[in-house]
Amino acid sequence: MSTSNASTRSTGPSTGLPAERPTGRPRGPHSALPEGLPEDVVEQIAVEQAHVDRVHEELEKAGRRADDVQAEGLARGRIAKSAEVGLEEAAGLFERDALMFHAAKRRTALDTQYEGLVFGRLDIDHGMGPDASTNGSRRRAEDREIRYIGRLGVRDDDYEPLVIDWRAPAASPFYRATPAQPMGVLRRRVLRSKGPTVIGIEDDLMVPEAPDDLVIVGDGALMAALTRTRGSRMRDIVATIQAHQDEAIRASARGVTEITGGPGTGKTVVALHRAAYLLYSDRRRFESGGILVLGPSGAYTAYIERVLPSLGEESVVLRALGDVVDAVNTERLDPPAVARIKGSTRIRPLLGAAARGRVPDAPTEFRAMVSGRAVRLEARTLDRVRSQVLRQHQRNAATKAAQAALGEAAWTSLGITGDREAKADFLDRWEDHLEVEAFMQAWWPQVDPREVLLWLADPDLVRRHARGALSGDDAALLAESFRVALETGTWSVADVALIDDLAARVGPVQEEAREERGFYEIEELDDLSSYGVTEVQPVAAPARESAGTVRSDDPRDRLLAGRIGKPDDYAHVLVDEAQDLSPMQWRMIGRRGRHASWTVVGDAAQASWPDPSEAAAAREEAFGTQARQAFHMDTNYRNAREIFDYAAKVVRREVPDADIPQAVRETGVEPVDAPLGADPLASARAAVERILDEVDGAVAVVTPSRYAARLEPLSGSGGGRVQVIDPMSTKGLEYDATVVVDPDEITRESPGGIRVLYVALTRAAHRMTVLS
Repeated sequence: MSTSNASTRSTGPSTGLPAERPTGRPRGPHSALPEGLPEDVVEQIAVEQAHVDRVHEELEKAGRRADDVQAEGLARGRIAKSAEVGLEEAAGLFERDALMFHAAKRRTALDTQYEGLVFGRLDIDHGMGPDASTNGSRRRAEDREIRYIGRLGVRDDDYEPLVIDWRAPAASPFYRATPAQPMGVLRRRVLRSKGPTVIGIEDDLMVPEAPDDLVIVGDGALMAALTRTRGSRMRDIVATIQAHQDEAIRASARGVTEITGGPGTGKTVVALHRAAYLLYSDRRRFESGGILVLGPSGAYTAYIERVLPSLGEESVVLRALGDVVDAVNTERLDPPAVARIKGSTRIRPLLGAAARGRVPDAPTEFRAMVSGRAVRLEARTLDRVRSQVLRQHQRNAATKAAQAALGEAAWTSLGITGDREAKADFLDRWEDHLEVEAFMQAWWPQVDPREVLLWLADPDLVRRHARGALSGDDAALLAESFRVALETGTWSVADVALIDDLAARVGPVQEEAREERGFYEIEELDDLSSYGVTEVQPVAAPARESAGTVRSDDPRDRLLAGRIGKPDDYAHVLVDEAQDLSPMQWRMIGRRGRHASWTVVGDAAQASWPDPSEAAAAREEAFGTQARQAFHMDTNYRNAREIFDYAAKVVRREVPDADIPQAVRETGVEPVDAPLGADPLASARAAVERILDEVDGAVAVVTPSRYAARLEPLSGSGGGRVQVIDPMSTKGLEYDATVVVDPDEITRESPGGIRVLYVALTRAAHRMTVLS
């Protein structure tokens, strides 16, 4: 057995016992099947169960081989530990590490794919002509090819394929075949499993009439999938991808791929499957360079985090807008007026002036005796030197350049000309002078970009730096927002792009070189236990520093926790809900995609950023001159038609040209309009209790901030099925049912106005109640 193209990047090789996998699964389908199924359906499920059993037997064999490799690696490690390490032993250690890494990697691949491994089957007649009704479709069953489609490729001991990886070219007819263009496919079958047990099948017939020996079951895989309940995490859709979605998934990896469409059209899952496909089709490029998936919020990333791992891909960095910059992690939103100021490129002159300006509380004069001469440099000279140095250097990398330039200014201030030897002696003493060194530490310290932003909590400083760029009122709002950060110890989501901009200007904080220790300071300790020390075992380091993990009572300490380095440069960048990104956020993401291809997903009718033309300019700058290709999704698979018609009427009042997709499913149940009443909690509770009796999955209470605290007691009710959430955080999410509280207040408080209300009204799949 082999697993084709299913390698994953391990989050840390395991050196312990093999991970446990399910054992003792039931053989045959009957234990999990509902009562009353027709006999022919039961027989067909039994056929598929037999094949799935065989696939899992091969997986178990592969797991045992991985365990053997891991055991061999551990044995080699013990042998190497008992020997004195020479060249041959070092090679043995390297081989041991390689065995352990690949065993852990294979084990991870096998374990993560165990759930729902086989999900599709194709019955193919290669003799079928362009007209599906020709006699080719009537050939004997033994002359047809059967292909099983799954999350990774599996072969038997003779290297015959038991399952074809869904991303492989041979699997494409599973997604692209239609009755108009059957691509040789007679029947497409979707298998529904619970663990390793097949519990249901759904067939799509691709020819006008099925051959006599071909049994057709169910009403079609897509509609069956649409009726499933929504849980707390997004499902992958590999089993129900439609032809137009598959075209976007398998499109060229070069340039910029734009995927547009209204709510519920599957844009997000198509984009995520595209990321998995890119890793499959060009693994060396995208696994080594990395893929960044960017979403609007922490709630969004938590919702989708299972999709790519379930497809066999761990080589993806998933970030929300509030944690793109290392060491910063936030979900706090600014008021709309403040967010507009921070998101616009109009703020860049202010940031530039702050990055080049004086450090608050830094000395404004230098006085010292250097080489027997009295030196005095006033504020004007210090400002001139600083400005001169920062024209060519980032502040944090320019300490030596600043000290040298200051030395030249100091020599010039003495008024001595023509004496080169005296100047050389002066500058040589300047370089090592203790008073100069002390002055430089105060005048030119290493500056964290977040500190620069906090300087702007001073209204006078903001007004001085923002002259000509921002109005007085905007400057006051900005300064107040940074005072809020200092009081709460939390950045806002809009602040993250400003921090990134400043980081590009001032550069990473430079660490002081550690002094080398002399040989006499180092003592070799062969036996640590004799000193009362327990040997330390290595543990996996955290993936990234986060301000949210720092425990401090000082808000400023929390704001400055961790370290900001250079941004990573990715091979591919996937941006979801792209219509919401501000120009400054586009610049931030652009720094991480200078050499990347892009997948960009969005819908203008759901935009929360109020100035699309300014955002478009920043977006084009991020993309550069790369080629573009566009795909449009026009079918709403999420919302029942009754719910979507309600939402469409609302958004068309102000956005008459909104991209309105066609909803394909009806429930016969209209959305409920109910009064909010004097007691919002009582009204919302009654609506939630009614809905919990009507749906089996997740329910969201979407509320403006005005009612959030009062409605919080509903969170977690219904056995954990109910979530209270703000409208902006619902971006990209979906639920079985929603209760939307006070639509007018949502419109008033949201940066995108009625567009954000439109988002809130399109999150429900089956039921919706609106309290107003």
